[in-house]
Amino acid sequence: MTHKFAVGQTVNLEPHVLRTAVVGSYEIRHLMPASDNSTDEPRYRVKSDAEKQERVVPECDLTLSM
Repeated sequence: MTHKFAVGQTVNLEPHVLRTAVVGSYEIRHLMPASDNSTDEPRYRVKSDAEKQERVVPECDLTLSM
C-alpha cells in the first residue's frame, strides 16, 4: 500500500455530510494502514490548528492544499 501524502504535508479535508469538521487546512501527522473494511485505501491521522483533537480519515477524503 502506497500513501499519496507524507507526514508534514498540508491537506484539505473534503466536506462530508456525516462529518462535522473545521473547514481549512490540516497537517498530516501520521500514516496509517487501510481499515479492515477497505484493504486498499490508506488512512491518515490529521490535525487542524482550529481543533484540539486529531482525526483519522481515508485518503479519498483529502486533497493537497495549495
